[in-house]
Amino acid sequence: MLFGKEHVQRYQETDGAEGHDWNGTTTLLLTTTGRKSGKKYTTPLIYQRHGDSYLVVASKGGDPRHPEWYLNLQANPEVEVQVKDQKFRARAHTALPEEKPEMWKMMIRVWPDYDTYQTKTDREIPVVVLERLS
Repeated sequence: MLFGKEHVQRYQETDGAEGHDWNGTTTLLLTTTGRKSGKKYTTPLIYQRHGDSYLVVASKGGDPRHPEWYLNLQANPEVEVQVKDQKFRARAHTALPEEKPEMWKMMIRVWPDYDTYQTKTDREIPVVVLERLS
């Protein structure tokens, strides 16, 4: 099973032929700009389509801290996304309170462990909406 840097490398090398389908679900690659370093960081994340947008979850396995990629996109919401061989720019935002319940249900259908992760932490795990830029 692919994980971390190897997952990113294989996904990029094969245009998602390896790495898109992962552990019974699907992943995209999210590239954020480091809020301190200014460097580009790419993370494989489980996703779902929501209309013309994509949803990802900032779970970090229920860790008490947000994942670095989430902190980076809060500082700079313009991100790069790769879904299989499609690469595009997007603007990221945290789902609004009125949006989140429906989006959370969509995400736990594809990765039920998100509910378990939420029970492990006091922080509210965000759902992130990636809106494609033209």
